[in-house]
Amino acid sequence: MPKKVLIVGGVAGGASCAARLRRLDEFAEIIMFEKGEYISFANCGLPYHIGGVIEDRGQLLLQTPESFYNRFRVDVRTRNEVLSIDRDHKQVLVKNHKTQTTYKEGYDVLVLATGSVPVRPSVPGIDNPKVMTLWSIPDMDRIIEALEKDGARSAVVVGGGFIGLELAENLKLRGISVTLVEAADQVMPPLDFDMAQSVHKHLIDNGIALILKDGLKAFSPLDKGIRVTLNSGKNVDAYMAILCIGIRPNTALAKDCGLEISERGGIVTDDTLQTSDENIYAVGDIVETVHYVNKEKKLIIP
Repeated sequence: MPKKVLIVGGVAGGASCAARLRRLDEFAEIIMFEKGEYISFANCGLPYHIGGVIEDRGQLLLQTPESFYNRFRVDVRTRNEVLSIDRDHKQVLVKNHKTQTTYKEGYDVLVLATGSVPVRPSVPGIDNPKVMTLWSIPDMDRIIEALEKDGARSAVVVGGGFIGLELAENLKLRGISVTLVEAADQVMPPLDFDMAQSVHKHLIDNGIALILKDGLKAFSPLDKGIRVTLNSGKNVDAYMAILCIGIRPNTALAKDCGLEISERGGIVTDDTLQTSDENIYAVGDIVETVHYVNKEKKLIIP
């Protein structure tokens, strides 16, 4: 009988796995669960749609459930969230958020591709709706709504890595007053300190207020915005604050079902990406990978 493969997660790792599996096995039954509404989207392009560099929102959507099925014959179930894994009976419990019902689905092989989630530090005021992140299509839509419907004219971007700089640049392209806050003494940690000075100058020359060596302490509400309080005691007021301070592997399902997790927080896998359960594999941000040069295992996400 054809194997039944369930894939949990439908963005980069999950969609790539499903497509490759279909090329290798034309008979397998493949079901891909995605708790969100979108699959296989270009998350690297999110800041550039905010800034208008990528004008067409549709260009971010590489596949839809319908197009993915037509091309790869994969049963794609969006807004279906896998709640738990029963390893003994080889089945998962799924919640259909469209119908608000739950059901069980059995498997021969299970692939975890649950990706990562933005880091949200435990500071006062973190749950304020004007404290946002940028990691998904809905995140992007909320920021654009704040700009277009609410008339936001100022923003604090917390974090000076790749996403933080791209977002600051694109908000500035929209005429927004931007303050960029970084706890370290430079932006872009992969750069040497001397090279980062050129980036600092470019940011300042383009009208971005740059605050270095000052970390986040708290958020507090204002009548039409939010106050960002830093460790130094400095306050920065803006309409919204957007956190770009890194991501962490989303390994809750793996932990809950007892798969082996490394000290760094990634799922332990072998060279074939098989986990400590012979019927479960894992791909993407949630796994440790072997460094090509020194052969050490490490997480590849910040």
